[in-house]
Amino acid sequence: MATRTRTTGAAVTPLLPVSIEPGGVRYAPGMRAGSWVFATGHKGTADFVSGMAPDVVDAQAPLHGLPRHGKEARHVFANFARVLAAGGGGREHVVRIDQYYTAARAVDPYHEVRRAFFAGRIPPSTSNLHQRVLLAGQAMEVQLVAAVPGRGFAVTQHRPANLPVHATSGYSPVLTCGDYVFVAGQTAEALVGAEGPIDPQARMPAGHLWKGTPIKLETNFIVERKLEPALATVGNTLAEVVKAQVYLRDPADIPAFNEAWTARFPKGRPATTIVVTSDPGFICEAGRIEINTISVRRGGATRRQPIDAGVPMPFAGQVQAIRAGDLLFLSGLMAVDRDGALARAARIDPRQPFFGSAVERQMGVMLDAAERLCRKAGTTLANVVRVQQFHTDLADFHGAWRMWSERLPGAYLPFSAIEVRDLGVPGACVMLDLWVYVPQAAR
Repeated sequence: MATRTRTTGAAVTPLLPVSIEPGGVRYAPGMRAGSWVFATGHKGTADFVSGMAPDVVDAQAPLHGLPRHGKEARHVFANFARVLAAGGGGREHVVRIDQYYTAARAVDPYHEVRRAFFAGRIPPSTSNLHQRVLLAGQAMEVQLVAAVPGRGFAVTQHRPANLPVHATSGYSPVLTCGDYVFVAGQTAEALVGAEGPIDPQARMPAGHLWKGTPIKLETNFIVERKLEPALATVGNTLAEVVKAQVYLRDPADIPAFNEAWTARFPKGRPATTIVVTSDPGFICEAGRIEINTISVRRGGATRRQPIDAGVPMPFAGQVQAIRAGDLLFLSGLMAVDRDGALARAARIDPRQPFFGSAVERQMGVMLDAAERLCRKAGTTLANVVRVQQFHTDLADFHGAWRMWSERLPGAYLPFSAIEVRDLGVPGACVMLDLWVYVPQAAR
């Protein structure tokens, strides 16, 4: 029988919850919330609690059998199947998948397993490269979102001809489910392969030092030639976008990206999280950026509702959060003040550096801010369904967990932790990207 545990005071149900020792880390491999199933932080484990599966990291016979990363991917998708079954959904109901790798050589073996799992009907996907993940020997960390089938909540994949996808990837660029639209991660890779790697419209002219700003050229190309056409496939525009994750190779590109991104949303930006990747970070080695989005259907019953709880944001003009029906999407949170600098309450006294924990102080500030946003949207942090933590040093992970445990005692959390090169705010050591369920009574 599937294991389910309801968190006290919450309207969400952890699926297959486990406690990982030592450290008492309570992990939820899945979360059921209304008509959604979330599977976050999945790794090549056999039981969620004992590190990587022995056959993946077999030191005695490492070259025996399948390629190592193929074995790792098989465990990831076997665990997804368990979560989906426990949550009442199936692989045909998956609406989005996100992959984080530590090495490019892991991607093709992973794709082979993914194609078999989805029988060729792969949902919108985002993939990029990062520094490190939580387990010894781990090379991939995967997140999945699925719908529980019901009336008016059917999953439909769209494959527009003007959005080419690598045959090795095979995902659908656009997917609709009820009033929600999911668009896969888009880069400035050339629309015509022979003109690449970066599309001619998105790159500086050869031999010129200043003929545009590279990150603006790529951002504008992605918006005009990929995101807008993807949304138009289902009758949408940028105005309906509620959430974006933006992956940047170079943190120095953040201000110019924000300038170009802001210009595209004169009536209000989506909740946006900016994550720095490895260098290179994308399938197109020369690329600087990748963007994925979630939207509400144009003309549908579900509306986008900006949430303002007075929370300072890392970068000027960022929206704090957007509520869309029963989901609340927060922009990437860091422990900053009104000027975007590390907040005083989050700082360690440099004269007494060992009299406090930077990650615990920063997590405390962020969790306070997240709770304010949740309350303003009609929910609570106890209803969090997807937790992504981006650390500059994964040695800080357990300190971050302690703060979660204090805030939500006894709760099993759907967390993923990724180590990144930079967060874009001096002194910041952790950023949170949170999705929260809004119960029916609050709608």
